Amino acid sequence: MSVTVSRQPAADGRDIGRLVLDREAQLNALNQDMIETMLTTLQQWQQDDDIVAVVLEGAGSKAFCAGGDVVGLSKAIAAARAGCGRHELGAVPGAAARFFEREYRLDYLLHTFAKPVVCVGSGIVMGGGMGLFTAAGQRIVTERSRLAMPEVTIALYPDVGGSWFLNRLPPGLGEFIALTGCSLNAQDSLWLGLANRFIAEDKLSELWPRLQQKKSSPASVLRQLEAESAEALAQLDSPLRRHQDLIQQLMDKDTLADKVNAILEVSTEDDWFWRAKQTLAAGSPLAMAVIHRQLARCRHFSLARVFQAELDLSVQLCRFREFAEGVRAHLIDKDKTPDWTYTSLSEVDTALLDTLFTSPWGLSPLADLR
Repeated sequence: MSVTVSRQPAADGRDIGRLVLDREAQLNALNQDMIETMLTTLQQWQQDDDIVAVVLEGAGSKAFCAGGDVVGLSKAIAAARAGCGRHELGAVPGAAARFFEREYRLDYLLHTFAKPVVCVGSGIVMGGGMGLFTAAGQRIVTERSRLAMPEVTIALYPDVGGSWFLNRLPPGLGEFIALTGCSLNAQDSLWLGLANRFIAEDKLSELWPRLQQKKSSPASVLRQLEAESAEALAQLDSPLRRHQDLIQQLMDKDTLADKVNAILEVSTEDDWFWRAKQTLAAGSPLAMAVIHRQLARCRHFSLARVFQAELDLSVQLCRFREFAEGVRAHLIDKDKTPDWTYTSLSEVDTALLDTLFTSPWGLSPLADLR
């Protein structure tokens, strides 16, 4: 088991549930077993009157969670696509459908959990880690936090609720973050509302002792630690906020191609913006088109409807070659030279795009979400 599950005694005689993602060597990337363990445990704790709150953490100092274990998924995709041509869709990979359904069900449960959920987002928080982190009511960042949704590099899109929370950011910023996979530090994460607590790294060791000593809600403990961490937060830059006016100007275009070209044409010596440009330049044109359409269609969806739509789209993308190719190039062979099906946005087949946005089944496996 790669999740450590425990109950820590609280001051009122009840318990605080503790979930620690425990795959430190893999930056705590989520696999199927981890998702199932957390989902089952949280469903039980939801009904357990002796559990007053839940804290979610990652093992080690490098990451809370660097995403989902998509390397394993790529094998299922390859098997389902056996015999398919370059532009054909394969069968629905059962393992991929199961993975995404359970992951999104877990994220939705955390969003709607009836008890306080605290997530410590220290270090890398990416992809599937963002799904867990943004679902918590109390979302802690530190000086080392780096939040990102870099799915464009592997021909996916910001899922795990990204279609919901990115649409709730200031104009243009959500799509920019999705297209460029830019890294967000604590200042920017707090400014955007993706995080709502800052605790300095040297104060994190006091979190559990104080939680266990207090009879009041976790929020009072977090407020106290946050006040004691103000000086450390004040020392951090806020690169996204610095570039807000420029980004909104770049994203205020009539077409996706115009937006992408505007970003790539910016001349800058700013390291943060340069890295965002490089990620976009290396990304999949098909993924860019998917990101653009997905954010537009989900703009007014409820949270439940977002996860249902994401499940449809994620499974459909697993039937095409692009996602597996991105995983191969960046995470398996690591040659960083993906053989994208389309080399530019103008080449992307609109008929394929339309197919990707249709449901692969009659009734969604997440139809029970309300």
